Amino acid sequence: MYQRARFSRLGTTMAVALVLTSAATGCSRQQGTTNGGTPHGGKSRPTAASSPARPAPRGFTLVATGDVLPHASIIRQARADAGGDGYDFAPMLDGVKSLVSAADLAICHMETVYGGEDGPYTGYPAFVSPPQVAAGLKATGYDSCSTASNHTLDDGATGIRRTLDAFDRAGLAHAGSARTAQEAERPALLHAGTARVAQLAYTYDTNGYPLPDGQPWAVNLMDRDKIIADARAARRAGADVVVVSVHWGTEWQDEPDDTQLDLARALTASNTAGRPDIDLILGTHAHVPQAYEKVNGTYVVYGMGDQVAGRMVNYSGGFDDRGNMSSIGRFTFAPPAAPGKRWEVTKAEFVPQYFDPDANRVFPLGAGASGYDFAREHISEVVLSRGAAKAGLTQGR
Repeated sequence: MYQRARFSRLGTTMAVALVLTSAATGCSRQQGTTNGGTPHGGKSRPTAASSPARPAPRGFTLVATGDVLPHASIIRQARADAGGDGYDFAPMLDGVKSLVSAADLAICHMETVYGGEDGPYTGYPAFVSPPQVAAGLKATGYDSCSTASNHTLDDGATGIRRTLDAFDRAGLAHAGSARTAQEAERPALLHAGTARVAQLAYTYDTNGYPLPDGQPWAVNLMDRDKIIADARAARRAGADVVVVSVHWGTEWQDEPDDTQLDLARALTASNTAGRPDIDLILGTHAHVPQAYEKVNGTYVVYGMGDQVAGRMVNYSGGFDDRGNMSSIGRFTFAPPAAPGKRWEVTKAEFVPQYFDPDANRVFPLGAGASGYDFAREHISEVVLSRGAAKAGLTQGR
């Protein structure tokens, strides 16, 4: 009962009238702000306003994780963890808190939208989650989340508004959906090390739900030319590093499909004056871990898998442990070697993780960890299946 419906329109693209902020507008915004213009509440970092001189270039670490998909069983667990009074999603994520919070910038993927403070809340097939999920993500150490998925319109424009309102209250930045046309025009600009990092997010579809009337900007839909244009605009707005989150792929398929491979090649080949327009691609949606690969010199994570989800049933009708397996991507960026060059990934790592649907807890399975050997071995095999080890990807702790 927990599987999501299979839709034949995988890979469908739609044009959405979204225009990113101009260079003048982007440069006027204070560093360390969300796409809504308020402090993102992440780790303490210097800003241009508080520093008398530009600091020496300093690199940063970026951590990214997969789909947060609160099924009914997850919601019940959060209720129990709150002692029956409200919902607490932090305990189920406590296993990765030290890893996530140690990063300069931590990015998650919020698969579902939120309901009101008093519910009602639902799991599969149309998800409406408690807004307390946002507070749990913030408590774990996340700074920003992608919010474009095939479930973004499960509760229409109201669901988007409630979700982003909860993110703002928690101090989380967000990318991929918007409450207003003005909000849709601004990328999520974050500060890590001495870099400004833009996060952009897109989804292949919205499960057949049409965009809300008069709101073609409500959800970013996947389109190659659109993504490249947005990335270039983010660069003009002052972004040193551009990260693209994409909700794509074929559910329950370990290998990336042709749409993923083709789009990854096109996005990583795009450049301006010899500098790549996109510095990292983070994939979600397939339920299962997929490979990492360095394409045209840029790391692509085809799919991180489900970080939080109930016990998953595949298309054959059986419980499938892969639906609770995922990887954590950790990338260390160094400042450019010369003006006009890109910020380079000098260290790339993955950490296997497993969400135990009996305990309703996530467990990192990095080097030296014990238990869940079956999950660690499968995740590692899939992640490295496209030769990423030769490009320098290693398993981290």
